[in-house]
Amino acid sequence: MAKLKYFLRESWLLLASSFCFGLLIAMTNAALSDRIEQNKAAKLNDLTRVLVPGAEIFQPVEADIQVTLPDGTREKAKVFEVLSGAKQRLGWSFNARGTGFAGPIELVIAVDKDFRSIMGFDVLASSETPGFGDQIKSDYYRKQYAGAPAEQLALTKTGDPAVADTRIVAITGATVSSQAVVDIVNTFLTQIKSQIQEKGLVGHVRQ
Repeated sequence: MAKLKYFLRESWLLLASSFCFGLLIAMTNAALSDRIEQNKAAKLNDLTRVLVPGAEIFQPVEADIQVTLPDGTREKAKVFEVLSGAKQRLGWSFNARGTGFAGPIELVIAVDKDFRSIMGFDVLASSETPGFGDQIKSDYYRKQYAGAPAEQLALTKTGDPAVADTRIVAITGATVSSQAVVDIVNTFLTQIKSQIQEKGLVGHVRQ
């Protein structure tokens, strides 16, 4: 008991400071969470405009589309119908996430209006190793996805990266990061495509 009293007497300031700083951080995160989400949404839209030429309107899909992650958990997918200024469907876009070599990877993926081919992807957030894994952001790697069928993809160490098919050539020295992107695309693309078709959302533009 004496030791406990001594500890409390000597460390009360440290404990009080830790509590105050923790509370301050929590309050700051709560205050900025909406702005963070707004900034992320704006970045997603900007990247989608590059992937889908002519994109002006990003209409959230109201249908409940769930994706089962590799660890067995399920989450609601953020899917958007991409429209022109005249409200003609140009494609679809959605967020996708997973784990790479150095940590989480978050992507935005775009597919054509009929969900038949991939229009491309870009990286929303990543902490992959500079000069190696972060080459998933390079045109060399990303261009392999543009025009590929919206089907299950497979990573390969050899092949022609200029050919748009289901085979994705790995980045030299960054196989884990390359595989991570393929896995993320496969996880979200196939499940979202299946549910988009089941719900009858492909083939018409919702007014």
